[in-house]
Amino acid sequence: MDPERLIQCPLVKHHQIRARRFPYHLVKCKESNPEIAKKLATCPFNARHLVPQADLSDHIMKCNDKAFMDPFLSLPPKLSLSSPSNSQRQKKCRTMPHCSPDFWPLLCFGQAPTNTQQLVS
Repeated sequence: MDPERLIQCPLVKHHQIRARRFPYHLVKCKESNPEIAKKLATCPFNARHLVPQADLSDHIMKCNDKAFMDPFLSLPPKLSLSSPSNSQRQKKCRTMPHCSPDFWPLLCFGQAPTNTQQLVS
């Protein structure tokens, strides 16, 4: 995107803002026009997209920036990756003989136990 290109403000239609200043303008314009801002929702994939709240779900389905945020969202259902279930993670951790008892909670759950009693249970 050309940083000098003019973009129309979604809050006040007669505002024309340079692309490089657009994020700053949105913050200021939301503060200056709170009644208009309440009626608009921000796209979760691109904060520059302000759409009427009623149209947000439709916008999310069609937003071009969705693929940039999470490439797996744009894959067909058969190709999307699934995360292992909690029981699969626990089974994997139990079957790792090289892990010492002090290490497996860190490996499996991302945190070390606070006391040794937690290792027993």
